[in-house]
Amino acid sequence: MGAISIKDVRKHYGAVNVLHGVSLDIEDGEFVVLVGPSGCGKSTLLRMIAGLEEISDGEIAIGGRVVNDVAPKDRDIAMVFQSYALYPHWTVAQNMSFSLKLQRVPKQEVERRVALAAEMLDLQPYLARYPRQLSGGQRQRVAMGRAIVRNPAAYLFDEPLSNLDAKLRVQMRSEIKQNHHRLKTTTVYVTHDQVEAMTMADRIVVMHGGVIEQIGTPLELYDAPANLFVAGFIGSPGMNMIPGTFENGDLVAPGNVRIPLGPKHAAKNGTQLILGVRPEHFRLDPDGIAAEILTVEPTGSETHVVARFAEQAVVLSLRERLVAEPGSTITIGIDPTSLHLFDAASGARVSG
Repeated sequence: MGAISIKDVRKHYGAVNVLHGVSLDIEDGEFVVLVGPSGCGKSTLLRMIAGLEEISDGEIAIGGRVVNDVAPKDRDIAMVFQSYALYPHWTVAQNMSFSLKLQRVPKQEVERRVALAAEMLDLQPYLARYPRQLSGGQRQRVAMGRAIVRNPAAYLFDEPLSNLDAKLRVQMRSEIKQNHHRLKTTTVYVTHDQVEAMTMADRIVVMHGGVIEQIGTPLELYDAPANLFVAGFIGSPGMNMIPGTFENGDLVAPGNVRIPLGPKHAAKNGTQLILGVRPEHFRLDPDGIAAEILTVEPTGSETHVVARFAEQAVVLSLRERLVAEPGSTITIGIDPTSLHLFDAASGARVSG
């Protein structure tokens, strides 16, 4: 069983606190992504699960066994690193089989597991090659194969795709997710790329400043972010944030722009709020509010427009193919059922 339990885990280096009491339960077979900006503590937490970093306080259990004082090699986990960490003087087959030979697994079983992993990862033609003879994507497959042959209780991935180009990252994302569906092994995956998190995870853990900001499925985080940080971090292009004051059912934004909020959004008159609007929730509306076009970026399937609205730049994602010049004016509306409201002082979600 590969369930992972993290209870009030803390990490400090002298007077510098990196993790501030993180608690998280990962179910057996679940694919969980730790996401957040650089320095948020996600890689440190992963390395503590692996045993590569000591725990300053708290408890980590894998498969019901507390592993605080258990050596990395005895934790029944396999880790895939950003740098591949392949032995350059060994073939693909030798790299993949090395850990099994250390465990004195019988030769026939080693060959069976390597062949199975190679077939799964489309590496059969490359088993006799050396890492220098492989592309970046093929090297990452070898690193994954080395982990797969071990049949561990859990896989740990530390930003494994960050060295690949954009097209290859998309392909490898799909392959990792497909392999998870085949193997059904608990997986903890660290990335700073929220698109990776959204497309791969069963659940996402958003971290910031050494704490967990929110845990949920990708769509839960997208549709109901708990605070301004999560709202701004999840989604591409990011959520537009418009400050204003609540007044009789409207948000009065800079430039005296009045945005109707609809009946489900209520607050006391005079409350300072931040209105969150996803780019795709703007629409062209002849009866809407005037906005000045700054740039138009056609992508084929949609058109991204940057416009000046309520005295700030906002991004719109339109399904229409808009033909317009910078400096021209459009009128836009917002679906009130898709709005998000946050308290301006605390950043906490108010409604939406």
